[in-house]
Amino acid sequence: MSTPLLEVRDLVKHFPTRAGVVRAVDGISFSVAGGETLGLVGESGCGKTTTGRLIVRLIEATSGSVRLVGVELTGLHRAALRVARRSCQFIFQDPFGSLNPRMTVGAIIAEPLEIAGGMDRAARRRRVDELLEIVGLTPAHARRHPHEFSGGQRQRVGIARALALQPKFIVCDEPVSGLDVSVRAQVINLMRALQQEFGVTYLFIAHDLAVVRHISNRVAVMYLGQIIEIGDRGSLFARPRHPYTRALLAAVPVADPAGARGRITLAGEVPSPLNPPAGCRFHTRCPLVEERCLHTAPALRTIEQDHQVACHLA
Repeated sequence: MSTPLLEVRDLVKHFPTRAGVVRAVDGISFSVAGGETLGLVGESGCGKTTTGRLIVRLIEATSGSVRLVGVELTGLHRAALRVARRSCQFIFQDPFGSLNPRMTVGAIIAEPLEIAGGMDRAARRRRVDELLEIVGLTPAHARRHPHEFSGGQRQRVGIARALALQPKFIVCDEPVSGLDVSVRAQVINLMRALQQEFGVTYLFIAHDLAVVRHISNRVAVMYLGQIIEIGDRGSLFARPRHPYTRALLAAVPVADPAGARGRITLAGEVPSPLNPPAGCRFHTRCPLVEERCLHTAPALRTIEQDHQVACHLA
């Protein structure tokens, strides 16, 4: 992989509660190269969204390091963070909930430009019109409010807002999960086209592995707050090494039943992040569990070029 645009090292987020400490993200490390898309997948509650929010500092990390274009984000104070945030933006899962219903679409897209400064009102208006056209809408849409748009159109507005400051890196938090299948394809194709045109880098968070395979260059798999496998898209989908990754891929529907993987049924429920199991966190559901899995946590190790897995049996 080329020089990383984003470097995440030993990132941790623990949420204290009355019942104990929720280990939402528990020591993850990965890198993303400029211009690539890293897919981040896993079951609901595994820590994917929390990871994305930690990177752009929508929430503060308990510990760890996040470096974007060589700048350490975790220690920045208010003024410096505002400057750094021009390089990193966020596309939210719910396109309606993330847009202020009292503001027009033009005002929503212009807001980051106004906060960043350096543009008068006329320049901001021209930039908003340009962004609307880039995402497949028209300047006339700027006068409308979010409730006047369909779900796919609202997500295009969210994408336009994320592009306003010409960021180098965007966290995409399940940006198509709430859309119809046909609209989903349109938005994914738009995001790919924008990446090719502007060279933007994506962290693409999703639970739909078919979508992840279509848009990602590499894929990272999370389970209970930790990354258990990460690798090149082709290698990971063709030769998954972790039992959990195999189970996820086996559940993906395919058009030709003859080409389907054998279904893998995992026993039990996902353990609570309040009290994760000792050793390998997947051992309570793993069909291949051995004695060492109960006591020793496997390290994320390289098994072939650009393919790492945290499993004693890989």
